[in-house]
Amino acid sequence: MLRPLSSSALRSRPGGSRCIATAAATLRIVVLSALSYLIALTGIAMFQNHLLYFPDQASVAEMVSGGLSPWPTGSDFRGLSAEPLASSARATAIVFHGNAGHAGHRQFYAEALTRLGLRVILAEYPAYGPRAGELGEPSLVADAEQTIALAHARHGGPLLVIGESLGAGVAAAASVRHREAIAGLLLITPWDRLEHVASHHYPMLPVKWLLRDRYDSVGHLATIGRPVLVVVAGDDQIVPSRFGRALYDSLVEPKRLSVIAGAAHNDWFDRLDEAWWRQAIDFLLAGSRRSGDHDESSPACWHF
Repeated sequence: MLRPLSSSALRSRPGGSRCIATAAATLRIVVLSALSYLIALTGIAMFQNHLLYFPDQASVAEMVSGGLSPWPTGSDFRGLSAEPLASSARATAIVFHGNAGHAGHRQFYAEALTRLGLRVILAEYPAYGPRAGELGEPSLVADAEQTIALAHARHGGPLLVIGESLGAGVAAAASVRHREAIAGLLLITPWDRLEHVASHHYPMLPVKWLLRDRYDSVGHLATIGRPVLVVVAGDDQIVPSRFGRALYDSLVEPKRLSVIAGAAHNDWFDRLDEAWWRQAIDFLLAGSRRSGDHDESSPACWHF
């Protein structure tokens, strides 16, 4: 019967000591690599909010400019508002912005939408701008639900919900509980599920197990029953357009997909004109008209 060589016997063979040293060095590398990987995973798990949320702090006075007013008041600040150029608003649009900066950086929404007769509320998140609070999906979604409820109570309908990037995930989750108050949703550069975007950027990490925040827009919108317009940027490297298309594919009618050719994640707005916004808003408000008064002329997918 063959017996395994003892370490002393191995050392006595030619090159035996060198084999032991090589094996020991390899083992040390493996152990150190595994330890480094575990430390990295622990760090990502502990500090993942710093990888997803990039808030800018600012006072209310610093954020109010260009016709924007604190909403609902300066002392109970939840965002910024702008009234339409016409005498009265035909609808109210709540905008949930992306993960960086603050609501005051999104004045371009107010400029585009007030021209179409909409009241615009640029919602602010907890821990952004002048607001206190915690970062994370539970905090942002619960706060967004309160904003939607308050806007409906103060202004009535029709009420449109707009979300961009992270804001699309917030809007999708917050709209579920208030779908009866909502006429339609506009989701710009959205994902289907956050874990898919995270896996795209960090393919070596078990993001499914690390992520605390899920932002599962497919699950949230499965039974929304409202018009949804999904907008993807053709050259988006941050949230690749395939994730927005996957969200669109999961939705039931009425839905539309708009592809902004050549646009990246942060420059899509410059490629849109008033005609695009008018077409988008007309589609979303169609659901608030009389039954059977839907706009069938709007194509299922339009490119820009």
